[in-house]
Amino acid sequence: MASQEERSIRIQAHGVEIRGDLVVPDGARAIVVFAHGSGSSRHSPRNRYVAQGLHEGGIATLLIDLLTEEEERVDERTRQHRFDIDLLARRLEAALDWVYEQPDLSALPAGLFGASTGAGAALIAAAHRPDRVGAVVSRGGRPDLAGDALDDVRAATLLIVGERDPVVIDLNEQAFRRLPESAELEIVPAASHLFEEEGALEVVIRSARDWFEANLVER
Repeated sequence: MASQEERSIRIQAHGVEIRGDLVVPDGARAIVVFAHGSGSSRHSPRNRYVAQGLHEGGIATLLIDLLTEEEERVDERTRQHRFDIDLLARRLEAALDWVYEQPDLSALPAGLFGASTGAGAALIAAAHRPDRVGAVVSRGGRPDLAGDALDDVRAATLLIVGERDPVVIDLNEQAFRRLPESAELEIVPAASHLFEEEGALEVVIRSARDWFEANLVER
């Protein structure tokens, strides 16, 4: 598959159908499944930009919407689903299971990239699928929402937070203390929650790509 060819997929997850966009660069050496945060989707410009950076490192990506279109519409009004982390985690686990059912993907080591509330879901999925998830990266995430699952995470985990996001820094520091010794916490200078400052997202891309290469590709 050409590096920029994108394939739309549908996954059955506990009685609902969720949608995703899959890109597999030529000679892909690993795959990363993205868990988006509250109010976001697989069309998020920031996550797609990060995904493109991973493609350049030979890493396939699956950007998945963990809510159905109807659930998204309800959530926009009520916010009832975005903090249902267990629901999001179950669907992320279904996406991981789908990856391992695909003949062209099953041999690739897998990682997770979580943003905002998606980071909590990613860490729960990593705790529930230790044999499938080798690395996790959180961008401006809420790893604290993983709760007691943090104690069961074995995947190498990188928490990336902007320096100008003090509340989220505090929440990440609390979660960091419960993660395995292999975990790292990176504070990006002068960056805010969405990493909108010039060069901030490029720092995220470099750090994420290096983390996945070290903990998925080179192992």
